[in-house]
Amino acid sequence: MKRILIVEDDPAVLRGLEAAILGEEYDVLLATDGEKCHKIVKEEQLDLIILDIMLPKKHGFDVCRDLRREGIHTPILILSTKKEEIDKILGINFGSYDYMTKPFSVQELYARIKSLLRKSTKSKSITDDYYFGNVHIDFKKKEITKDIQGVKLSEKEFKVLEYLIQHEEEIVLSESILHDIWGFESFCTTTIVNNCIRSLIHKLEADCNKPRYIIKNCAGSYKFIKQTE
Repeated sequence: MKRILIVEDDPAVLRGLEAAILGEEYDVLLATDGEKCHKIVKEEQLDLIILDIMLPKKHGFDVCRDLRREGIHTPILILSTKKEEIDKILGINFGSYDYMTKPFSVQELYARIKSLLRKSTKSKSITDDYYFGNVHIDFKKKEITKDIQGVKLSEKEFKVLEYLIQHEEEIVLSESILHDIWGFESFCTTTIVNNCIRSLIHKLEADCNKPRYIIKNCAGSYKFIKQTE
């Protein structure tokens, strides 16, 4: 049975969401503030988080950011009454997987939940030993070789590479990488992300001018593609 955590500080909305989801035979956990949400996610095995943004003790975007920085990639469905486009962009950049604006129908909620759970089931997990081209990554030891020769990466370069691989064949924004790895409170700009990825291409690609695996799609977005040899 899929386990879903609902995080909502309005008691009436919380009860309504719980009743609707329990009707779909999911195992439901509840939290009424951001700090309790963070604690439950770290302690429990969850399949989905339904997260309100305006929460006491810890804002919903802060919860998203901190979970992703800690390597927790449980799908998140953000709920908010705010309709401005910037809020949707912020939600996506902080690592959320979907966004719904209140009010919404129960049918729409069901559809979003099922879609996210399907995507989560199909998502790729990274094994300790990972290969692409002539590159081998030992994620457990944090060691990389290229053509059997050791490759030295900085801590941030290794984290960015892991992030790209975790999002294989997905377009990721440099803003997302910056927030998830450097942190939203960092004074760095996306320039540091672009420089980091440029360094990865130089160290890992056979031809820096024609990279096959770490692809720059357009200004500020990248995609990792594991080519079939």
